[in-house]
Amino acid sequence: MKIAFVASDTEKSRQSLQELVKIYGQHTPADAEVIVALGGDGFMLHTLHRFMNSGKPVFGMRRGTVGFLMNDYQTHDLPKRISAATATVLHPLKMRAETTAGRVHEALAINEVSLLRQTRQSARIGITVNGQPKIDELVCDGVLLSTAAGSTAYNLSAHGPVLPIGSDVLALTPISPFRPRRWRGAILPANAQVRFEVHDHEKRPVSATADNFEVRHVKAVDVSEDKNSRMTLLFDPHHNLEDRIINEQFVF
Repeated sequence: MKIAFVASDTEKSRQSLQELVKIYGQHTPADAEVIVALGGDGFMLHTLHRFMNSGKPVFGMRRGTVGFLMNDYQTHDLPKRISAATATVLHPLKMRAETTAGRVHEALAINEVSLLRQTRQSARIGITVNGQPKIDELVCDGVLLSTAAGSTAYNLSAHGPVLPIGSDVLALTPISPFRPRRWRGAILPANAQVRFEVHDHEKRPVSATADNFEVRHVKAVDVSEDKNSRMTLLFDPHHNLEDRIINEQFVF
């Protein structure tokens, strides 16, 4: 099996990279059948963005402190593990953000697109779904739209729902909402078109982030699932991503 190993910039990951290359050899990503990523979830997101639409599946092994998207680290029988792995296909969110200066920025998010206030003053954000206004003005620290794969990340910290892979839905979750006080978010179909409009944006500036790509001083953000882009993650059958997401709902 032709494997391309990539590793995060930590001593633990670099040592693992040397160990695995010595055993299995090293191929370029272009020539490889599979990419093996060594690190944590942050590095896995970086790897998925890097090799999106390459057709190369990614098998991660945990070498960081967090590894929700990673398999356990083992050096033996790696080709056999990869061959027996369960494949999970993910589609990212596409963010189109317009700034107060009139510039437009586009980016893809595997986990979530989030809007956050930039100053001490609360943000005031209007929310439209499929062209229909749903919330005239959400007074909050921010709001995010999360994929199922990202629902256990920032979304869960903001008290959003955990979404099983394959549910074909997105989580729309407010961050520290003040008004409407009782609104705790919504679950939307994956094909929903969501628009956020920032009110009073000169006085109450807001930034928009698609995973690690940030745009500051936005006045409107459109988000939808990008079915034209896809990534394939590989997981050990006994510990696949769907099982992890289900199990996360029973952690107290």
